[in-house]
Amino acid sequence: MTPLERVEQLYRELVSHYGDAEDAGLRAAAKLLLVAIFEFRRHGGAGWAELLDEYVQIAKQDPERFERMVEGNRTQPGWPDGANIGEGTDEGKFLC
Repeated sequence: MTPLERVEQLYRELVSHYGDAEDAGLRAAAKLLLVAIFEFRRHGGAGWAELLDEYVQIAKQDPERFERMVEGNRTQPGWPDGANIGEGTDEGKFLC
């Protein structure tokens, strides 16, 4: 299991923790985002915010590239919830 797949597994566990809450997925994602931002600040040095902004800009402006970055960090293509976003590739690995 790759590090990304381990995080996705934790995400599913968090969603399960929130039970039937309408916004369970969003709440779980927000918790992971808080931890990620904290660790960016902690380990990213002076340029942590710029690096974070790069990820956000790629996700907003080039969703296909963002999907390739995510897929390149999985052993099996497709999102764990079954939403297939395309073939896996090593192209576009960032820090993931």
